Amino acid sequence: MVTNLKNKKPYKKLVDKIFFQTLGLFIVAIVVVFFIRSIGQGEIGNTLTNIISNIFDVDWEPAQLMYIYNIRKYFDLIIVGTVILIFAVFYKVFLSWFTRYFDEMIAGVNGIANRNEKINMSPELHFMEDTMNQIKSDLEKSAEAERDLEKRKNDLIVYLAHDIKTPLTSVIGYLSLLDETPDMPIEQKSKYIHITLEKAYRLEKLINEFFEITRYNLNSVPLSKEPIDLSYMLVQIVDEAYPQLTASEKEVSLNIPQDLNLYADSEKMARVFNNLLKNAIAYSKSHSVIEISAEWKENKTEIRFRNQGMIPQDKLDTIFDKFSRLDAARQSSTGGFGLGLAIAKDIITLHGGTIYAYSDQSHFTIVIEMPGRGNSK
Repeated sequence: MVTNLKNKKPYKKLVDKIFFQTLGLFIVAIVVVFFIRSIGQGEIGNTLTNIISNIFDVDWEPAQLMYIYNIRKYFDLIIVGTVILIFAVFYKVFLSWFTRYFDEMIAGVNGIANRNEKINMSPELHFMEDTMNQIKSDLEKSAEAERDLEKRKNDLIVYLAHDIKTPLTSVIGYLSLLDETPDMPIEQKSKYIHITLEKAYRLEKLINEFFEITRYNLNSVPLSKEPIDLSYMLVQIVDEAYPQLTASEKEVSLNIPQDLNLYADSEKMARVFNNLLKNAIAYSKSHSVIEISAEWKENKTEIRFRNQGMIPQDKLDTIFDKFSRLDAARQSSTGGFGLGLAIAKDIITLHGGTIYAYSDQSHFTIVIEMPGRGNSK
């Protein structure tokens, strides 16, 4: 693949700066050497002879001989020594220029952990400055998301503990009445037993939610894939949800081709479909029909759960987030804690598929797209 040279070498400005600095030092060194070389010639030689004549109080000719035998004779050695000295000085200066960039890089790396300061570098290091600031921003967003998730999870556990106590208190209370009043009228006893059973079901649901929260981590779960009869699995899922459908006066319409199979983990996909059906039952209108359909489309299996009812756009964007139903859960005695769709998304992603939702004026639809197709019957 051909890439832009500027993008391929974002450090070009740094290389150019080092090149011109080195070239400048080299030119200065040459100028200094030529200057020293010229000292032994022409007017500068005569000037040095005059200085020797004045210092030692001798005539011109003896002074010139002293200059030739004591200075001019060793001039090549003087030049070599001077060149070495100049090289050492300039090399030290060059290193100080060059290592300054390393100091900035180290400061930039240390600055990633500082939340309050933006990383600033020399213009030649802007490519690294941009990268470090992006990493810093990503880490801060990730840390903030983790803190928010942990807070929401802790809040949910606190709320859940409180909600568990409420039906448990009712169960104990009604059972105590039944125990203390053995001659209670049959109608009243039947009423108390019915209420106790409802509270026990609610308690069971809350405990199941608690287990979902505490064991929620599907990233490292291995998949055990096999061909799945999609029609048969969804019929079973709908049959298991019959009590909830009857209680809410809703129906399910299945439109699944008989020869359509999935190659996936059957246990986990059953969990996905169960969660989606529960969601559809909870959010669809009374006396409505929940439509479940599937088809083979463009090298993938597409499964749809469609029900009457709308979800606001702000909720639609977050329905697959973990614990996204905190407020709704506190307002409904039948609401969950926002893990069902999040778990469904993780399972689908683990299979290499995608899941998304959309809503129109009268219906809400969740779509699953799974890669590949299981063996036909």
